[in-house]
Amino acid sequence: MESILTLIIGSIFVNNYVFAKFLGVCPLLGVSTKVETAAGMGAAVTFVITMASAITYVIYYAILEPLNLVYLETIVFILVIASLVQFVEMFLKKSSPALYNALGVYLPLITTNCVVLGVAVVNITENFSFLKTIVNAIGSSVGFFIAIVLLAAIREKVALSDVPKAFVGFPIAMVSTGLMAIAFLGFAGLI
Repeated sequence: MESILTLIIGSIFVNNYVFAKFLGVCPLLGVSTKVETAAGMGAAVTFVITMASAITYVIYYAILEPLNLVYLETIVFILVIASLVQFVEMFLKKSSPALYNALGVYLPLITTNCVVLGVAVVNITENFSFLKTIVNAIGSSVGFFIAIVLLAAIREKVALSDVPKAFVGFPIAMVSTGLMAIAFLGFAGLI
């Protein structure tokens, strides 16, 4: 149980894919202008990361490894991720057209979000059990969710503030992201 708790805390705070590994920065900066949109993207990415990790684990250990086809890992993982993103896109288009339109081009880009593929590959590379794979996937996606929602909240506040002209828009978002990464370094001593 202690290793599971360590894995959760580590994947959310210490080894946060956005702030420690700098993966997934494109959707982080592209969708983090409003908290509602950021939360929608975070939820979609959470679903895709968790499902992709579970499915890729089963495919890797049930098909690729026994058939000695591990060299196809990346291609198979990307196909699984693309299929899940298509499912999420169809679901959002039917259930929440406003969120679907707000996410725009960034929704299909979840397929190329390196956090999703990174988590699936790390799960295999670290030889995690199925339980640890799911725990790491949930923790990593919660870390991404926290990062994108916090940055969106900061960007909403900064939009109402008096910012020097040279920093308006994307530059202040980059500065905010850098400061958040430094703040998350404070969690390094937790595990």
